[in-house]
Amino acid sequence: MLSTRKTIFVVDDEPDIVDLITYNLEREGYKAVGMTDSAEVFEKAAQQQPDLIILDIMMPGTDGLELCKKLRSHPDTAKIPVMFLTARTGEIDQILGLELGADDYVLKPISPRVLIARVKSLLRRTSEQARLERVVAPEVLRIGTLEIHRQNYTVWVDGVETFFPKKEFELLAFLAANPDKVFTRDQLLNRIWGETVYVVDRTVDVHISKIRDKLGRYAPCIETVKGVGYRFRWRSDLVETAS
Repeated sequence: MLSTRKTIFVVDDEPDIVDLITYNLEREGYKAVGMTDSAEVFEKAAQQQPDLIILDIMMPGTDGLELCKKLRSHPDTAKIPVMFLTARTGEIDQILGLELGADDYVLKPISPRVLIARVKSLLRRTSEQARLERVVAPEVLRIGTLEIHRQNYTVWVDGVETFFPKKEFELLAFLAANPDKVFTRDQLLNRIWGETVYVVDRTVDVHISKIRDKLGRYAPCIETVKGVGYRFRWRSDLVETAS
């Protein structure tokens, strides 16, 4: 049994699946809350702040992808880990789900024991990430008029709030919190997506490109180190230009 019960939402339009998963989670000591209607998830998540949401994609009304995007776009729910549990096996579906901010993508059918192992791994990883963030970086990172607010997942460029999906934000915040240090693509994949989630090296490149587009004149802060990876440089010329 867990010393502190973590709350997990289980969202699927098939009641039998919800019952099976919640039963096995409860056996492991978690507090499992089952839901078959995606419409109620966002409000309850904002109020109760669960430690994890296990989410089906193919649901009537608001599907899992739309719901994940909504969760990631609101500061009250942006940090809640999301695990997709779905029968959609296409590579494009998996890439889209992860790019929208899911922390894991698990395919049905899956045995309860394997699912529990994935849940434990994800919760350990997010807990360690939160611990490292508290230790290594302040809540707000600033360079000139660029502000990265880690507490509510917001980025301000020249006084304008700019939306970054969860993975883009985490990648930007991690690089910015470790200025001048070069990270390989594999290191960034493991740090941001985790070792249990399969994504290709190009995923990092795509996210970096999107981040640069949104940073405007601060885009040069993210430098490509040819043949190695990426680093973030707090450039004095940009600070002077912004002041």
